Amino acid sequence: MPWTEFDIPDQTGRVAVVTGANTGIGFETARALARSGARVTIGCRNPERGKAAEARLRELAPEGEVHFESLDLGSLKSVESFAKAVSEREDQLDVLCNNAGVMMPPYGETDDGFETQIGTNHLGHFALTSGLLDLLKSAPAPRVVAVSSLAHFWGRIDFDDLQSRKRYNATLAYGQSKLANLLFMRELQRRFEQAGVRGIVAGAHPGSTNTELQRHSRLMHGIVAMYSQAPADGALPTLYAATAPDIDGGEYFGPSGAFGMTGPPGPARSSGASKDMAVAARLWSVSEELAGLKFAF
Repeated sequence: MPWTEFDIPDQTGRVAVVTGANTGIGFETARALARSGARVTIGCRNPERGKAAEARLRELAPEGEVHFESLDLGSLKSVESFAKAVSEREDQLDVLCNNAGVMMPPYGETDDGFETQIGTNHLGHFALTSGLLDLLKSAPAPRVVAVSSLAHFWGRIDFDDLQSRKRYNATLAYGQSKLANLLFMRELQRRFEQAGVRGIVAGAHPGSTNTELQRHSRLMHGIVAMYSQAPADGALPTLYAATAPDIDGGEYFGPSGAFGMTGPPGPARSSGASKDMAVAARLWSVSEELAGLKFAF
């Protein structure tokens, strides 16, 4: 039988954080976790939309608790404030879903001067995970889920131009950021194991899911309009990575239908570049330097 959200184990007493949860697969991920009994903090950039999502989630999933905290992944100051707010309210963090992202916008920079996609999709979540690391280590069996994309297959980490200042191609920059998500996932798992943290770091992708993410790309918007699944279905690989009892660290999940576009969650293929641990280690060091932080292992 295909795995559905009704197969999620009871999450009562567990604490989760989901970024970008005011809409799309983030909203559905938060809803399903709360419906299963979890206490969920949603991080969203727009306070008005975030508070509206909080109210809606409380109506749809009264079995759990939902709290909104302002989070702009394009601002390291905002990331720090969000992590501090969660740490003041919670004693542990069982599930961190690094879901939020931007896709193929015109060239822009974050508050800290990073190219928007690598800055938001990778460096923002990198810093957030660091800020929440003590809470994760306090949980008996923490899960961290990196939400990547099929686009990682065309990604390449360009250390000579990580911020795409010499040449900006929105599609290639997006692929780079999604490849960075998987490299971070695998390097974080390695460091968990090295430090004796009994946690699982896994990856997921939503395939072709009808959300607001494609608004900057006419081509991707057209593909999704013709062939896609609903956000609740697109959230299932993330939920599987976050809650299924039979997975190992470093695994990657996505829709199991044709070309990984739609269908129930299952193991997903990832590129050879996403498994290059030398590049993963180098990206980790560069990311710590850019973000001005050190993971407290």
